[in-house]
Amino acid sequence: AGANSFRCLSCLEDPLPVIWTDAWGHYRGSLERLLHAFKFERHDFLDDPFSELLEDVIRERGDLEFDAIVPVPMHRAKMRQRGYNQAELLGRALGRRLRIRCESSLLRKRIDRSPQSTLPRNERAKNVRGAFVASPRARGRSLLVVDDICTTAETLRACAKALIAAEAARVCAVVVAKA
Repeated sequence: AGANSFRCLSCLEDPLPVIWTDAWGHYRGSLERLLHAFKFERHDFLDDPFSELLEDVIRERGDLEFDAIVPVPMHRAKMRQRGYNQAELLGRALGRRLRIRCESSLLRKRIDRSPQSTLPRNERAKNVRGAFVASPRARGRSLLVVDDICTTAETLRACAKALIAAEAARVCAVVVAKA
């Protein structure tokens, strides 16, 4: 595990079904403000500097290769409301840096539920259970799930479970910040 690798209490009790999970930094201070602006204030130009941070995390690890980047999907209703998916912007920018395709079609959010950030920690797993479905094209592939923030890891866990159910060979995850 790298210097920024993390394991929260819920991950120790129920390990993430991924090979590797890492974050560039902690969700506080300037990073918290910038991620909030990226996610909610249409500061989409931050995709490039954030992808550079993620590139550093991945290159520091050094021994992982991926067939595709998979951004954490947003339900289509929320996508219409917000106008963009910050994880997809981040995934595409990271893909350009690493010369790996960002394939948002490999994972879909089929159920629109309450935002994770509005729920207490103990309700987050239930909120995302069964919310994601993976394409059969995930089969046999090494995939990197990308998101902006990880608080309880329940969203990453649900995404990874869906990809593994579709027989992905390996699933790793990287986020800009951990809360």
